[in-house]
Amino acid sequence: MFIDTHTHLYSDAFAEDRDAMIQRAIDAGVEQMLLPNIDVASIEGMYALERQYPKHCFPMMGLHPTSVKEDWEEQLSVIKKHLFQREFIAVGEIGIDLYWDKQFQQQQTEAFIQQINWAKGLNIPIVIHARDSFPEIFEVLDQHNDDRLKGIFHCFTGTAEDAAKINNYGGFLLGIGGVVTFKKSGLDAVVAQLPLESLVLETDSPYLAPTPYRGKRNESAYIPVIADKLSDIFAVSTAEIAKITTANARQLFKLTH
Repeated sequence: MFIDTHTHLYSDAFAEDRDAMIQRAIDAGVEQMLLPNIDVASIEGMYALERQYPKHCFPMMGLHPTSVKEDWEEQLSVIKKHLFQREFIAVGEIGIDLYWDKQFQQQQTEAFIQQINWAKGLNIPIVIHARDSFPEIFEVLDQHNDDRLKGIFHCFTGTAEDAAKINNYGGFLLGIGGVVTFKKSGLDAVVAQLPLESLVLETDSPYLAPTPYRGKRNESAYIPVIADKLSDIFAVSTAEIAKITTANARQLFKLTH
């Protein structure tokens, strides 16, 4: 059994075949799919999937850094209302993204810190989006790290040094997705230096489809492709990759069988 720890199944990219796409994932052994929120507009679609697939789809609640704009405080107040109304598996996805736009960097940082504190208060993990922002993310985590801070660096594409620093925090796993299958990414060499106990699988669907689907729409059914790549890297069976990464995800997110 596999867990896709990061997939945007509610995306409009799946509007025409969402049910069939989810069934393909289940047929591929991807039994649980964890849904990071983006902003206020994505909440209802995420809830609808949870209602339809309560054994398979598990929502998070958070405000994505690229959604931190002029109205970020209003967005965050709505996110907070939802977060404290019911239980979620995590606060996510949150973080800092300096790839697209640096205009709201300070506001992204403030929103990140607020959401970290909510997660710590609720004793649930955070799911971090870090794009062109490892130093800035680390600066925040250095100030807020304690035994309640835990989570995932989603779509990890950093260096071995970045991975070592993340592991030193003590409560974080690394989300490995389709990029590890890209020939020139160099991520396979970094991953090879890491303990399997620090990794979980993800797709980030509909983005970042693994080879041989690169450039096409990604979907949760492709998790075994990523697992096969890790099987090659670690020279263990794909079944062993599934067993360890699933156990890692279950423990962090407190998922039941």
